[in-house]
Amino acid sequence: MTGLTAKAGTLPLITGFAAATALSGVALFTVISSGCDDPGRYEEREGVVELVGGCVSAEDVPVAPEVPTEPDTRPLGDGHGRY
Repeated sequence: MTGLTAKAGTLPLITGFAAATALSGVALFTVISSGCDDPGRYEEREGVVELVGGCVSAEDVPVAPEVPTEPDTRPLGDGHGRY
């Protein structure tokens, strides 16, 4: 008759399940307590899909820096063929 003994991989398995359960609980709590009543919806307007509604406003999205319109005309390197 075999006895119930712990194998070498049992503790990491239990630890992994405990960590996954804890992280899932934190994620669920974060979503529930986010305070956003309107999840938003996607609508197609003039061939472009846009998010309408939701809790994200234009102020929440970072603005990318403007790309210079004129190319940099400085020569590469020190002018003597070395870079």
